[in-house]
Parts: sequence; structure tokens; C-alpha cells
Amino acid sequence: MVDEQDNRGSNENQISINQYLENRFTAEEIFGRIIRDADEEISRSYRELFFSALAAGFAITITVLLYSTMLSTTDGQRLSGALLYPLGFIYIILGNHQLYTENTLPPVTLVLKRMVSVPALLMMWVIVFLGNITGGGLGALALSKALSPGASKVLQEMAANAMALDAVTLFFKAIFAGFIVAGAVWLDFSSQGTTSRFFIVYLSFLAIPLGKLYHVVVASTEAFYLVLNGSAAFLSVATNLILPILVGNTIGGVFFVTIVNYFQTPRYFQKKGPKKLPIKDWLFSLNRGKDPRKSLKNKNN
Repeated sequence: MVDEQDNRGSNENQISINQYLENRFTAEEIFGRIIRDADEEISRSYRELFFSALAAGFAITITVLLYSTMLSTTDGQRLSGALLYPLGFIYIILGNHQLYTENTLPPVTLVLKRMVSVPALLMMWVIVFLGNITGGGLGALALSKALSPGASKVLQEMAANAMALDAVTLFFKAIFAGFIVAGAVWLDFSSQGTTSRFFIVYLSFLAIPLGKLYHVVVASTEAFYLVLNGSAAFLSVATNLILPILVGNTIGGVFFVTIVNYFQTPRYFQKKGPKKLPIKDWLFSLNRGKDPRKSLKNKNN
């Protein structure tokens, strides 16, 4: 009798474990989802990339608006102000818009395996970044007419404080922000439901204001607001603020993608790796590879 109960309990535990594992992606499965999404993103037309990035850049205005307004109404309490900071990013990521340091990082893995050329990756980065900062600039223009005097003062102070930091400090703060964003990408692809994705994005991006870190699109929008108010010159903003944050975000994100996503899942490419691009094409062409959905369709046919 006791043995039967023990066996029954053991079987129930095994069933629970199996159900848990069935609902949980392995690192290789997560990486496979990232690869398929990366190929789809980098295969999109330049027009689609730009306007999706433009929408994302303007959506960052939500973050800047709510953050500055909350800080102005809570006497500068950082925690209270930070609570609504991630909303712009939630809108972007759940809406699948193109955001530099988020959608632009997974394609790095395609380049590492010579599935996509280096110039194609750089072209995607440039288009998405230009779309983001254009949208952020339009958002800053809208904010100049929409913010209350208190929120406007807070926003200008935030941008001025960032401008006062040296390039090295901005660079290392941006590295951590890029690392966080790339981590959010990995976790996002490990989730299956919208609710879990919401909380992953929310908690990840909440760490940026709490850690006093810098994301290039948010910082650009804040800096453009400073320029529109005549408190800073565009060239100074571009070289002293945007550039070090851009480089830091990129390095932080690429490091995460390279070390965690790529090198811990080599078997994915051993099993499913497509033919590599020739070195010449990899270095000098705009070859963006082949959409895996088309490959699968052809294989099934």
C-alpha cells in the first residue's frame, strides 16, 4: 500500500516536471526563435525599416513625457518618476517596431555565422537609428508645445545634467543600458504570452532610470528638446552626448548577444547552419541572406 502511494506520488511529480519542461524553451530553442526573427527583420525593405523606426522614435516621446511629468509632480522622486518610464518601450516592443539596440541586435548573430554580410547589418543599423532619432526629434518638437512649465524645466535639467557628464562616463553607463536591452530581447523570446512579455519589458527598462543609465534614443529626444529651447548647439549634443551613448549601447548589446546567445548555442548551427557567404560578399556586399520561411516553404514543396 505504501509502495503504491509512493509510486503514485513519484509519477505525479514526474508529470509535473514534464509539464514544466514542455512549457519552457531550451537555450537552443530561444536562439532559434531569435535567428528566425532576425532574418525576417533584416530582410525587410529599407522603407519599412525606416518608417517602423520613425514610429518607434516618436513613441519614445511617451517615456520622456511621462518621466519628466512624474518627476515634476513628485518633487524629483526618482522611483516615482521611473514607474512610467518603460511605457514607451512597451509600446514599441509589443508593437514590433524597430528600435535601435533592440531589433537591431539579433541580426549580429547572422553576421557572425556569415549568413548576412557586415555592410547589410551596418545599413540596417544606420536606417533604424536615423528613423529613431528623426521620430525622437519630432517628438521633442511636440513636447515643446505640450509640456507644463514644471515638466519642461525638469526635462531641460535632465538633458543638461547628461551633457555635463564626460564622454567616458556616458559610454560606460550606456554599455550597461545596452546590456540590459539585449538581455530583455533574450528574455522576450523565452516567453510565450503577452502578459509575461509585458512584465519582462517593464522590469528590464525600469532598471535604466533607476540605475541612472542612458539609452541613445531617449537621450537624443531629451537633447533635441534642449536644442529646440536654445540651451545647446546641435553639434555639441551630437558629439558630446549622442555619440558616446550610441557606441556604448551598441557595444553593451553586441557583447551580450555574442557571449550569451551565440557561444552558448553552437549546436544550433551545427545542425541547421546554412551555407556561409563567401568572405568577399560577407565583407563588401549588401547580401541580407535568405528568409528561413521561404526556405522552409521550398523544402516542404
